[in-house]
Amino acid sequence: MKLYFSAASPFVRKVVVTALEAGLDAQITRVPTNPWLNPPELLHDNPLSKVPCLVTDDGLALFDSPVICEYLDSVGGGTMFPPAGPARWRALRQQAIADGLLDAGIIRRMDATRPAEDARAAIMARQAGLVTNALQVLEHEQLAQHMDIGALTIACALGWLDFRFAHEPWRDGRPRLTAWYDRFRSHPSLMATTPA
Repeated sequence: MKLYFSAASPFVRKVVVTALEAGLDAQITRVPTNPWLNPPELLHDNPLSKVPCLVTDDGLALFDSPVICEYLDSVGGGTMFPPAGPARWRALRQQAIADGLLDAGIIRRMDATRPAEDARAAIMARQAGLVTNALQVLEHEQLAQHMDIGALTIACALGWLDFRFAHEPWRDGRPRLTAWYDRFRSHPSLMATTPA
């Protein structure tokens, strides 16, 4: 398998942790990629020019981290995606909350590099509010104590906030989420992929 990746992407980290958990990491060749340059090889496999993008052994290109993670988990016989029932819906819901938190944070980070203007400030404030909303929901969620796709995505999102927004401590006023993350982030696959 081949994985187009950017080392700082929290969505790539989510895929790599899933590959580690599924025992498939050694079977994946990582291709460093800057999707902003629209490299022809990435565009060939992903017309959206986004990472992560996984090309399977039979040549099928998969993109979007939830799809890639579910594929890797199924190939590796993993347990990241609970079977049908309440646990599955909780895990998928939490994955969606954390992915949305990341989407808002990434938009905000990208807008911070542009020239100041009122419209951009409004967009950044809205995205910051969405991150805060997601964090408040997660503070009150029943979070898994084992590795599933929801817990993995939440851990990757919180680690990315530490990496990209360290000057804005998300832990303040969120003791349950903080305690959960401080325990959960010591999982070996998360430790091995901590952004630096």
